Amino acid sequence: MLIKAAAAALRQVFSPALRGILFKSLALTIGLLAVVWFGLTRLIQAFQSSHHISADYPFLDTLAFFLAGAGLFVALAYIMPAVSILVAGFFLDDVAEVVERSDYPKDAPGRALPWGQALGSAVRFAGLALLVNLVALILVFVPGVNLFAFFGANAYLLGREYFELAAGRFRPLPEARAMREQSGFTVIAAGCLLAGLMIVPIVNLVTPLFGVAMMVHLHKGLERRMLPRPAGTDARLPN
Repeated sequence: MLIKAAAAALRQVFSPALRGILFKSLALTIGLLAVVWFGLTRLIQAFQSSHHISADYPFLDTLAFFLAGAGLFVALAYIMPAVSILVAGFFLDDVAEVVERSDYPKDAPGRALPWGQALGSAVRFAGLALLVNLVALILVFVPGVNLFAFFGANAYLLGREYFELAAGRFRPLPEARAMREQSGFTVIAAGCLLAGLMIVPIVNLVTPLFGVAMMVHLHKGLERRMLPRPAGTDARLPN
């Protein structure tokens, strides 16, 4: 089921129907990362301007600046999951409507979450993801723990948030949460896939759109497995 959902999502992410949303999603993701990069670099420059490592060896200051810049790339990798969740909250309903209309035309369409509720949920989970990844970043120097902490935490957070956003279009949040818990292994496996994409440069920029589309398909598949099959519908995911 997960493989079919991922394949269907991959097919749709670059389809003409989602191309406009893809460009907007990329623009927002890159814009947010640029703001974070600008803020962190200015913070480093301000610190170094008032804290010189050595007046006798100015090249040490230059070396420290370049090392700090390299560290920023690592920091952005840990910030990316929070950015992904935030972007997903912006484009959830647009993507879900396209997927539902093209692949599930006989099903009742989902109900768009109130904009404030969707954004509030995304901001809350993004803040949690940022906090969790900050802890994971602190553990970066602990061999054998850092990668596990990053991957495990984000697999759970991304799977949980994306699935509940998709399921929330069809059921109250407590029911969406209960459905996620009932299908915990499948949702975590989907989260593992998203967490894996997060560590791949360039590909991680497309993760928000891919994650929403995949979770819409996954929710549909799980719903049809759990509930009696309605007459006249096909319980299989589209090929």
